[in-house]
Amino acid sequence: MSETPLIDGHNDLPWQMRKLFNNQLSKVDLNFLNETHTNIPKIQAGRLGAQFWSAYVPCDTQYKDAVRQTFEQIDVVHRMCQKYPETFMFAYSSQDILDAFRQNKTASLIGVEGGHSIDSSLGTLRTMYQLGVRYLTLTHSCNTPWADNWLVDTGSEPSQHNGLSPFGKLVIQEMNRLGMLIDLAHVTVKVMEQVLEMSEAPVIFSHSSAYEICKHKRNVPDDILRKVKEKKGIVMVNFYNDYVTCSHTAKLSDVANHFDHIKKIGGAEIVGFGGDYDGVTRLPEGLEDVSKVPNLVAELLRRGWTDEEVKAALGGNLLRVLQETEKVRDRHINTDPIDDPIPYEQVENPCRTSYGYDVPNQAAVHPLTAATLLLTVSLLFAHQ
Repeated sequence: MSETPLIDGHNDLPWQMRKLFNNQLSKVDLNFLNETHTNIPKIQAGRLGAQFWSAYVPCDTQYKDAVRQTFEQIDVVHRMCQKYPETFMFAYSSQDILDAFRQNKTASLIGVEGGHSIDSSLGTLRTMYQLGVRYLTLTHSCNTPWADNWLVDTGSEPSQHNGLSPFGKLVIQEMNRLGMLIDLAHVTVKVMEQVLEMSEAPVIFSHSSAYEICKHKRNVPDDILRKVKEKKGIVMVNFYNDYVTCSHTAKLSDVANHFDHIKKIGGAEIVGFGGDYDGVTRLPEGLEDVSKVPNLVAELLRRGWTDEEVKAALGGNLLRVLQETEKVRDRHINTDPIDDPIPYEQVENPCRTSYGYDVPNQAAVHPLTAATLLLTVSLLFAHQ
């Protein structure tokens, strides 16, 4: 871990900043915060070389204020780096991760967790990339107007798009052009298959485990693991007990079983760490917080993983995937941005106006509400 940065795919500390402090970093000191899985002493003890901090907002923000709230989560990551420059260095690229590691700082990247955060707008997607977002999880636990989420595979929700809609496929193309990693945690198997087929760049699962070990629909089936290997992507293992053992309890060795299985099916070159700290309520014995991750590294070595295999899982694999994604971006340097809007009927709702579309705009009509009508009538009678 002194030679290769531990790169973790998913940590929800920014969401804890919102829940506990409404993003008022002036009211918290990360050197002493004890209510969370993550703080600066735990980061240092865990030898965390780079972290994708999650810019997450819940599904009930969809069609409402998801974009604003997501931008606020992006802002809080930048402010964390500004407030603790001796600990964090904001990272936009694979090279930035290596530079931060050489400076003994934790490279801080952003992943937006849930396609509802872009409100079906490629312009919003591009703006987030400019602000440092380096992956988008295509869905969280709700369908978007262009992609199906994992709950469809449980039968608890209907499929709306049979995977990706035509606009959803444009999102994938634009992410390739931008150099943004495509995160397939939280989507249906159908979406996984479609993206693995069409994406030019390797894909990631930022926080998912092996379905064969724990048959939870948030985990990755073996046939998809094989396709991830063909695509030279990465599955970053989630530590949440419910995804590790499909029960409320788990041990560190149970997490190591997922590493072993993914290595067996796809090779050590497709596995990584995606702890999901501060985004889950139950963690394995021996992996209770960010400081404990070296225990898992020691367990892999005890199980016979070679130094090179462990270094690949620690950070080498993610660096390779990010570098390849950057190469795809560079190949598209002269490709115009995709500016096709999603069809209005696919996103029409009371919180959305139709400016730019060839439909009447409700905002220009100003219909009388019932309350306004009652007030008008009462005023008329009052003056008689």
